[in-house]
Amino acid sequence: MASKPQARFTGKHMAAVLVTGFGIVAAVNFTMAYYATGGFHGVVVENSYVASQKFNGWLEEAEAERALGWEAKAKREANGRIILSTDGVPEGATITAALRRPLGAHEFTDLTFAPSGSGQYRSNETVDHGRWTMRLHIEADGHKWAEESEL
Repeated sequence: MASKPQARFTGKHMAAVLVTGFGIVAAVNFTMAYYATGGFHGVVVENSYVASQKFNGWLEEAEAERALGWEAKAKREANGRIILSTDGVPEGATITAALRRPLGAHEFTDLTFAPSGSGQYRSNETVDHGRWTMRLHIEADGHKWAEESEL
């Protein structure tokens, strides 16, 4: 019985091992970077200990806001103004918003809204194109409501 010759491990084999290994590392890095930029951006506070002491109060405020049953959905018009469609918000509500860029340059802007009928409000200011995070504040009848969303 004749023995089979052993296959040799050549430079081409080593190159394939290296390319495959680094390809896997690069794929994992790009995947993690994608999830990091698209997920929760966190909240920055001055003092985390003090913030932790206020946390239960913030939860109670959030529950009271939820109990109001108010809803607001934002949509950007081609001219840069923001249209809010609200549900359950009383007439005469004061609506403001604080916008910030979630990534890149630290750009901030504030908006005020005027009623435009049928539970809709239109921003008095325009917003530049691109990605924004909007913190919406509504006050009416002695109640306060806030929500943060992507714009």
